[in-house]
Amino acid sequence: MTLSTADLYDERGDELDSLALQLHDLGGRVAFDGPVRTVRCHRDNALVKAVLATPGDGAVLVVDGGGSLESALVGDLIAASAVDNGWAGIIVYGAIRDRTAIAALPIGVKALGSNPRRSAKDGVGEVDVPVVIAGVAFVPGRHVWADADGILVER
Repeated sequence: MTLSTADLYDERGDELDSLALQLHDLGGRVAFDGPVRTVRCHRDNALVKAVLATPGDGAVLVVDGGGSLESALVGDLIAASAVDNGWAGIIVYGAIRDRTAIAALPIGVKALGSNPRRSAKDGVGEVDVPVVIAGVAFVPGRHVWADADGILVER
């Protein structure tokens, strides 16, 4: 990422939405960007694991976990798989686990927080559908930028 989100917003303004929700920087990279991919799931990370096990080609997976902190949707093995498969980052509207291990990986990860509890593995949810988090639409194929200042997405 060459421009900060602040500079990018100054340059493009109305073309972008800014996520007001405050997420923690939990990965080894704070700044990342790429085309949006999505998973909508609730306390079940099977689809997250499956998607991140495929070639990411520099994409960012936005996981709409409904804001639940009751169980983790990403752990160290899933995040390591994302690194191995070329994903630029993961944005989780929910919890992750294995924070220390994930912080050592060369990938951007933003999430509400962490919880050591595992999630279900039933595969319930949806992939590559538009998701809305805190009033901001994340549409597959649009571009998302994230850094220490926050998250911007193309309208």
